[in-house]
Amino acid sequence: MPLLEITPSRQISASVRLDEATATQVGQYAAFIRASADDVVDKALNYVFSKDRDFQDFLKTPEAKQISSTLRVRKAPSSEVVEQPAKKPVNASSPPESVRVKA
Repeated sequence: MPLLEITPSRQISASVRLDEATATQVGQYAAFIRASADDVVDKALNYVFSKDRDFQDFLKTPEAKQISSTLRVRKAPSSEVVEQPAKKPVNASSPPESVRVKA
């Protein structure tokens, strides 16, 4: 049973570097749950953020609000709508309608 389930949401494009082994496993997990690699990374990070109590406490501090982002975000032109990449099912069964993190 997969630990992550994916639901569509508003997305931005960002660039991150991964170890080769991690990138391979992201792709494998995406195939396993019939979702995109983008969805796997997004939901996995949200899962970690929500489970880290020290991080949740940190987010409540003034310091957390003052930190500038180091994430490389690609901005779309204001007239262009950022679309979610098309998902390709791995097999004939359709992907789950809702994908959420399971505890």
